[in-house]
Amino acid sequence: MLKPVIFLLISNIFMTFAWYGHLKDLKAAPLWIAIAASWAIAFFEYCFQVPANRIGVQYFSLPQLKVLQEVITMLVFAGFSVSYLKVPITRNYFLAAMLLAGAAYLIFSEKAR
Repeated sequence: MLKPVIFLLISNIFMTFAWYGHLKDLKAAPLWIAIAASWAIAFFEYCFQVPANRIGVQYFSLPQLKVLQEVITMLVFAGFSVSYLKVPITRNYFLAAMLLAGAAYLIFSEKAR
């Protein structure tokens, strides 16, 4: 059950860099270069995302797997935005994270497979 969580964590790190890393590193580059770099990074995201979902669906329901991915995304993005992009976490970001934690509680309180 831990393997899909680890794969989702790795996948989200790649995803976050693919989606947002160009905002810092490739600001002055032409758009097509930012897109090509993002696609190249996203390839590695999918190398972990697809197995994470295939393995994860053996342990979690599909809604649980999706909410788990969203919680991991929020955590990875928070770390990325603070450490890499130097964007502070605001009160509203924290409140949104609490709402997502509530969603995780609700979806995981359902009977497991």
